[in-house]
Amino acid sequence: MIKINEEKLARLHTADEILEKEYGAPGTPSRDAFEARAKAWYYAELLKEERKRQKLTQQQLADKIGKKREYISTIERGNSDMQMSTFLQIASALGLRFSLVVG
Repeated sequence: MIKINEEKLARLHTADEILEKEYGAPGTPSRDAFEARAKAWYYAELLKEERKRQKLTQQQLADKIGKKREYISTIERGNSDMQMSTFLQIASALGLRFSLVVG
């Protein structure tokens, strides 16, 4: 049986505590900016993984949507505040379909 050192356990922090210390409380401008960057990265990763699964290059995807390869690269690195229309355009070029659930 493994004994847990209660003193060490008490010093552990939750993810929420770490995020609040690093980026501020939920609802603050710094935390909202962090969460926006995190979401942009997440959605860019979804698109990048699907592109790779389909064995498309960045150039091939860019050609499908009428953009430059560098634009796709910027999005995939999470360095762009991608608009919803751009996300849907890329998703459509990859054959992805989404539905909106309200409520």
